[in-house]
Amino acid sequence: MPSKSAAPSQTSIPAATAPLCGSEVQQFHTRLLRVSLAVEESRAYWKHVNIGLPKEQQALMAFEERWFGSKSMDRVRRLLSEFNHRYDAYPIALIILSQWQPDDLVTRQNLCHWQMQLSDPTYRTFTGVFLEQRRHQPNPGIDRDVVSRWVSGQLKTEWSSATIQRMASGLIASATDAGLCSKTPGTRSLKYPKVTDEALVYWLYFLRCLSFEGSMLENPYLASVGLSEGFLEQRLRRLPGLSFSRMGELHEFGWQFPDLKTWAAHALGVGEKHG
Repeated sequence: MPSKSAAPSQTSIPAATAPLCGSEVQQFHTRLLRVSLAVEESRAYWKHVNIGLPKEQQALMAFEERWFGSKSMDRVRRLLSEFNHRYDAYPIALIILSQWQPDDLVTRQNLCHWQMQLSDPTYRTFTGVFLEQRRHQPNPGIDRDVVSRWVSGQLKTEWSSATIQRMASGLIASATDAGLCSKTPGTRSLKYPKVTDEALVYWLYFLRCLSFEGSMLENPYLASVGLSEGFLEQRLRRLPGLSFSRMGELHEFGWQFPDLKTWAAHALGVGEKHG
């Protein structure tokens, strides 16, 4: 169900009437074994993607124009295949990202992390649930053995130990690139990344028209970056483009713009060309 925690205000429409931007992926898959967070590759994709071009033509263009540097054609195809699931499946967001192309590294990390959570339920549960549970334990760090045991517990089929370790390594690498873990080899300490206002407002407007499990205040996307309970509410009260208030158990979002595209057009100056 789409999140319905947003309430109408004088400058907004109810979230239930906003056009859906898509749904979070629930089906288990193993694409993380082949493509991790890929922050810089994602930036290159946003910069060069030709929306509507047939996939094989796009692969040839990406290879010949070296979108991803000197990577082989096989690797280019693999990246494009993953980005088809991670970005193309959400056309409104892809249009915005392809015109926005944020220069700020933290903003790109935030966006890549959330988009990967959206398209990969294993990564979403790992970063939004498991790592949060680890933070409350006496020894909250993680290493490949700890994560491998967690991966084994998530599987409904038998995997070889080598494949389990590869998945564990991919999860750790992606979480590290997202700023959730230290870069020290071996045992990684857990931390929360910085989250820019632009990235956060973008994601809140995206969530508003997205079908996902949870609510606007409680979900693995925001929890994974340390935005829950009082920390989230503090940020919400000073963000541009929306307002937030709480009285006891009741809370209200006021949306300055009716949807993600309208916010992007006004706040970022993008999106107008594609109507």
